[in-house]
Amino acid sequence: MNKRPKLNIPKTRFEKLFDLVATLVFLAWIGYLLFVWGQLPDEVPAHYDGAGVVDRWGSKWELLLLPIIACLLTVFLAFLEKHPEWHNYLNLTETNIKFQYKNSRMLLNVIKNEALLFFAYISFQSIQVALGKASSLGFAFLPIYLGILFGSMAFFIVRSVKNK
Repeated sequence: MNKRPKLNIPKTRFEKLFDLVATLVFLAWIGYLLFVWGQLPDEVPAHYDGAGVVDRWGSKWELLLLPIIACLLTVFLAFLEKHPEWHNYLNLTETNIKFQYKNSRMLLNVIKNEALLFFAYISFQSIQVALGKASSLGFAFLPIYLGILFGSMAFFIVRSVKNK
């Protein structure tokens, strides 16, 4: 196994800001869920099809799954962010190691925070549908989500390849 050095590279201002925004959204999400809990009907949207239309209803307790999953995913990806020496690289050299570590860590930071924000949006929209204030996630949700997610990945992969 190739033993890569562990470097102490401070988080960028962008990473810190994105973490802060995502954390504030997460706390607001939990607060909102607690605030409306008593108003929610027993059945809420539990799954959506590709067009954002509800295709399964479930217990309102299922609304707790998304914050739990988001929290676990955030903790796991935050752990991986701290260990860029474990990530896979195409052309890692002594001259580009610092850039590649930072780029890989930023990719994980962006994916982690985007996932949390999207989970919060899905939960918020599910609550709105359950309360009769909306009818779906919106037909554009899936293409927008996939575009942002894969666009972010492509951005960081291209940056990595350009800095061999």
